[in-house]
Amino acid sequence: MILYGIPNCDSVKKARAWLSERGVEYSFHDFKKNGLPPTNLDQWIAAAGWEQVLNRKGTTWRKLDEETRAAVADPASARALMRVHPTLVKRPVIEWDDGRITVGFDPTRW
Repeated sequence: MILYGIPNCDSVKKARAWLSERGVEYSFHDFKKNGLPPTNLDQWIAAAGWEQVLNRKGTTWRKLDEETRAAVADPASARALMRVHPTLVKRPVIEWDDGRITVGFDPTRW
């Protein structure tokens, strides 16, 4: 399985600790350093919906001007903005071995 995120994100830290405590092996993909794979982003949006994948609560979103934020109205506009600002992706995103995709740290669903 692959955990996508950035290492200094609190949710990513919690997720990594949760997985490690349970002995779950995973690969970590830092999309700040290694980029945001465009085909994966499309899969995440298809699986979870763009509203779930786009993090509107974080610092990156708040730093955007109002016009840019208002222009995000559908999957295509959200995808384009997340490609430019990968830290707008809600973290962590996990591609599980069974094919599931989850967005955000939610040990109850995991």
